[in-house]
Amino acid sequence: MLLVMIVRPMRPSDQQSVLDIYEEGLATRLATFETTVPTWEEWDVTHLKSPRFVATAGVVTGWAALSPVSSRPVYRGVAESSVYVAETHRGQGVGRTLLAALVSASEDLGYWTLQASMFPENENSIKLHEAFGFRIIGRREQIAQLDGVWRDTLLMERRSDLKEPLT
Repeated sequence: MLLVMIVRPMRPSDQQSVLDIYEEGLATRLATFETTVPTWEEWDVTHLKSPRFVATAGVVTGWAALSPVSSRPVYRGVAESSVYVAETHRGQGVGRTLLAALVSASEDLGYWTLQASMFPENENSIKLHEAFGFRIIGRREQIAQLDGVWRDTLLMERRSDLKEPLT
């Protein structure tokens, strides 16, 4: 079945859907070290105000947003990408569509580097990011524990061809 999807900027009315989809990601134990869903206020303060997108197909099916990697001005053009897809819509191109919008918008805003950190076992996310020019630049061994087990993460990076840095 073909999914008719619209990607649009995130709205205040999307808050609960975004948190619900994040909670589904937490449950996989493949998406993040976090084990509890933040409040909207906590989520909001850790993500850049723009770009933030949701994919919809009657309901919100996924979201994508950027987070700053540092508060230091020299890194103002570097951000970390997050893409989460509702469990019922995985494997239908939602992540691909969201990441395409996020990459395009980040370049329009002057970001020259996007980073993503993920568990090596999250093969679908690795393949998705590679399709958009991300490459693995390192493996952080036993960087933190999840459920009492030390886990590795891969650090992926995408460099833009931008000639003018974010001002």
